[in-house]
Amino acid sequence: MVEIRITWAEGADPSLGLPGYETPGAAGADLRANLPEGAVTLQPGVRALIPTGLRMAIPQGYEVQVRPRSGLALKHGITLPNSPGTIDSDYRGVVGVILLNAGTEAFEVTHGMRIAQMVVAPVLQATFAQVEELDETGRGSGGFGSTGVG
Repeated sequence: MVEIRITWAEGADPSLGLPGYETPGAAGADLRANLPEGAVTLQPGVRALIPTGLRMAIPQGYEVQVRPRSGLALKHGITLPNSPGTIDSDYRGVVGVILLNAGTEAFEVTHGMRIAQMVVAPVLQATFAQVEELDETGRGSGGFGSTGVG
């Protein structure tokens, strides 16, 4: 079990509680909009940085991935344009979630609303080496759609 240490940003509403898993099998813990000053309305095609009021200490060797909530995406077109967003282990600022209204109607983000989910994941760092040439594969340089449809 990995421990993520959390503190509240100045002005945040701690009564919302810490992120939590809604079911025993959930991979993502819900993040809530921390908007004690009032709701934010997202018009279609508009994005906004929504504060969670949380600051985290993520252990080195891990990251937190921020992902959309499927219900908000399906029902309202609310998504994260940089999904998955990454919170690095050395970041100590306030966690914000970039929400995008890809729907056709205005959407109101209210205080305490579950707006995204966070997944804790291990991180591997690589070394990078310049070489004269790369080994050949059956795919070669085939890119987008080159392996067929379906």
